[in-house]
Amino acid sequence: MWPWLHRMSAPATFFAASSRWLPWLWALAIIMLLIGSVWGLAFAPADYQQGNSFRIIYVHVPAAILAQSCFMLLAACAVIFLVWKIKLADMVATAAAPIGALMTALALFSGSVWGIPTWGTWWIWDARLTSMLIQLFLYLGVIVLRGAFASRDSGSRAASILALVGMVNIPIIKYSVDWWSTLHQPATFTLSEAPPMPASMWIPLLLMVMGFYAFFTALVLMRTRVEVLRRESAKQWVRLLLNIVPERASSVHAASVQAKDERH
Repeated sequence: MWPWLHRMSAPATFFAASSRWLPWLWALAIIMLLIGSVWGLAFAPADYQQGNSFRIIYVHVPAAILAQSCFMLLAACAVIFLVWKIKLADMVATAAAPIGALMTALALFSGSVWGIPTWGTWWIWDARLTSMLIQLFLYLGVIVLRGAFASRDSGSRAASILALVGMVNIPIIKYSVDWWSTLHQPATFTLSEAPPMPASMWIPLLLMVMGFYAFFTALVLMRTRVEVLRRESAKQWVRLLLNIVPERASSVHAASVQAKDERH
């Protein structure tokens, strides 16, 4: 396992391997999101208390779970970068942070939409909502810190330290509904108990969660590939890779011109 991870930490190896993973991840994301959204929004039964307004969970819950998972990814990348000086980890964190911020904003927005018919207000200083808002600010802080220093390494170290410090907020988000009196409902899925809803409601939710994760992974890989090319632009393997495209394009153009000349 460790030798494989060591090989994958090389930007050139990662770039080559990720190109093989992307088509499968995009296909998986599209299939799961399509089935989950159609099933959940159109065919799942209405909730006996909330009616059709409960269907916002098919967007809100996956976004909220993914927002927390993404921040844990930032913290893991921070440890790898600070301890082992593996620059690919910093590239992954750079690519993932804006997506995590977007998922956090989506969770807050969808929660507000759900709160209007449920609580009668779009916002309340609930422990869960407040801790999620703090997480959004942490994401923005990580993003801003990367560009706040003249040296890229200094910015990466500062952003990594903030990601590690911000991990304190993750258990607060998760257990806030248990530690404090809160209006927010408890977790929908737990490992120790069966889901408190029929299968026709939780299966599409599970598909949406898995689809969000597949979409997130594919998007992070694509953004990381761009970051690899940007940072490794002076390396020979990148120059050779980028030179292939114009050579092929010019050969295709020459072949098409020759074919036209032969026809005339």
